[in-house]
Amino acid sequence: MTSSPPAPAATHAPAEMPARSSVVARWLLAAGQGARPRQWPKNLLVFAAPLAGASLGRAYGLGYALVAAVAFVAASSAVYYVNDVIDADRDRQHPVKRHRPVASGRLPAAHALILAALSAAAAVSLGFWIGEPWLAALLVGYLALSLLYAVALKHLAVVELVFVATGFVFRALGGAVATHVPPSAWFLLVCSLGALLVAIAKRYTELALLGDRAIRHRPVMRWYSLGGLRLSQRLVAAVMVLAYLLWALGEDNSWMRAWHLASVIPLAAALIRFDRLAGRADGKPVEDLISRDGLMVGCELAWLVTFTVGLW
Repeated sequence: MTSSPPAPAATHAPAEMPARSSVVARWLLAAGQGARPRQWPKNLLVFAAPLAGASLGRAYGLGYALVAAVAFVAASSAVYYVNDVIDADRDRQHPVKRHRPVASGRLPAAHALILAALSAAAAVSLGFWIGEPWLAALLVGYLALSLLYAVALKHLAVVELVFVATGFVFRALGGAVATHVPPSAWFLLVCSLGALLVAIAKRYTELALLGDRAIRHRPVMRWYSLGGLRLSQRLVAAVMVLAYLLWALGEDNSWMRAWHLASVIPLAAALIRFDRLAGRADGKPVEDLISRDGLMVGCELAWLVTFTVGLW
């Protein structure tokens, strides 16, 4: 009686390939989340100078502005990767931030730092690629200050809020440099105050949501109070409206001046709505208050329409 030949060894290659693909897909998803694409719209501020000046400046100015926006997306992504590595231990104790890629372990810290270096290099390279060393210099300055913020400035009350606003000024100046449109000082001030307003609202909602636990996640919170943050937010909003009015009154063209003055109404309505939403402190990201509330979006669109009509 002959014995049957041994069965060939089962191959695991087909099973391993889907598993490997799944690992790569999860890594790519974590890497993408670490870049925080929900924050990318803030880089559209590079269009502030051309928008305020009603001009794209140099030939192909729109293309140069788009390159500047992409460069700041890359630079800000580099900053987020580094911040997530530095704050990983604290983030793991936070009810929401613990789900971030580095804190949750889905993206190794070493990988995040490599991605940060590549993103930073890409951002600066774009400045040189379009022949704008000043844009590259602004990006280097933004990255350097962001690193300083991550290791030191974020622990200094008020200074850390001002730094957040400074980051928006860098973006607006980057757009001005890329398009060769001289920025309006008043409009830059409005952008800075708007950024400061959002930063204060973030601290208020975090403190209101976490209470005493907020200090463990962000030590600088020990220097803030709910009442002080609420008052500061409203004062900054009032100064922002005043600065916007002064910018609109400075227009030489009567048509532009009239429409820009009219656009103060929906702007003020948007700020009032934002104040109301931020006061609820229901745990929603401040960015969602700006982009996902129907009435808020309506006020923003009304401002955009009246502002744009003024440019015609």
